[in-house]
Amino acid sequence: MSLPIITSVLIGLLIGSFLNVCIYRMPRKKSIVWPPSHCPACSASIHPFDNIPVVSYLWLRGRCRACRDRIPLRYPVVEAVNGLGYGLIVWHFGLAWQAVVYAALFSALLVAALIDLEHQIIPDAITLPGIALGLICAATVLPLALTDAVLGLLLGGGLLWALAAASPYVFGKEGMGGGDIKLLAMIGAFLGWKSTVLTIMIGALAGAVVGIALILLNIMRRDQYLPFGPFLVLGALISMFFQQELFAWYAGFLNASQ
Repeated sequence: MSLPIITSVLIGLLIGSFLNVCIYRMPRKKSIVWPPSHCPACSASIHPFDNIPVVSYLWLRGRCRACRDRIPLRYPVVEAVNGLGYGLIVWHFGLAWQAVVYAALFSALLVAALIDLEHQIIPDAITLPGIALGLICAATVLPLALTDAVLGLLLGGGLLWALAAASPYVFGKEGMGGGDIKLLAMIGAFLGWKSTVLTIMIGALAGAVVGIALILLNIMRRDQYLPFGPFLVLGALISMFFQQELFAWYAGFLNASQ
């Protein structure tokens, strides 16, 4: 494994520790910078040697040093996933500004997915600055025309907005939330309109499969709400890494079927 990939993994682990702060505090409308890291159960400050990504969790056996309250497994998982994600991005896109932008997008999507999964909201503090950043990066460092990014933004936000507006009349209940709409708009701003279409297709398919499975297993009722944000994030990440391969496969499939 090359030094740039190893370095990117370590950076991803460190940033993953901060992402845990965002995941916990943002839906509770707390500052993500103050106070410093502390145990939610006993409010004891977390010492730097107890805040080493993944390692500290294992060393402490998943418990707070002060009160011995259990630390959620989510903490090392987020750190590890973010580190792995950064490593894969540098491996796939090389050591370039494009990789830096996609690493930032990866972290934002990870935070959005986990907050939506737990709280059924996607904070504007993630998506609105993300939309602006995506357009700026499309105009500067991404291999994407600004017009493509704007079309992605409009298509992503517009399509889900139309579905949300139609849901009460078609399905008799509210459909997509505003957070999903802005999340897909952000994805479109970073990845363009083709990836936006691919994100919706993959997200809808994955959501349908998981939803049906949960209903059949009696884990979820038909009238329960299944957060769509994590499935949009899955579609966006697959599109970010494999867009060209998927479109090439689809073109080949169409040619073979003619």
